[in-house]
Amino acid sequence: MTPVFGIAGRSGSGKTTLIEAMLPLLGARGLRVNVIKHSHHDFQMEPPGKDSARFRTAGAQEVMIASPYRYAIVHELRDAPEPTLDAQLARLSPADLVLVEGFKQAAIPRIEVYRPALGKPPLHTEDPGFLAVVTDAPQGIALPCLPLNEPARVADFLCRALGLE
Repeated sequence: MTPVFGIAGRSGSGKTTLIEAMLPLLGARGLRVNVIKHSHHDFQMEPPGKDSARFRTAGAQEVMIASPYRYAIVHELRDAPEPTLDAQLARLSPADLVLVEGFKQAAIPRIEVYRPALGKPPLHTEDPGFLAVVTDAPQGIALPCLPLNEPARVADFLCRALGLE
């Protein structure tokens, strides 16, 4: 089973920036990494009016767009329930690690990116499932703290926690 590790936090805390900074570091360790990002908002993969968007609008359940450089699959839920994290993980290509952004309640090893300056309460105080907090202000936090501006230390922590050293 591919190890899965969550990066959770409030909007604007720096989750995406942290993952973006860790990806080349994890790749340098020889790890193939997949990422799942959860969004509460609708999103568009292609501009309206393009062929693939037209197929979806016309009723296609799934549309794959492929080129010599990459491919993407867009699956329309059409009032079906949102797939579980497990269902989404099952659709991914094989990898050595999957990073999951969001899914705050998922029962996976995870860390919180917490920035007190946002003025929003932390997640880790209400949920015992967090292993550590990545922050720019570690004062008063009971969990292990990692510096927000040191993605290499966060990547090291993640790899140790998952036994990927």
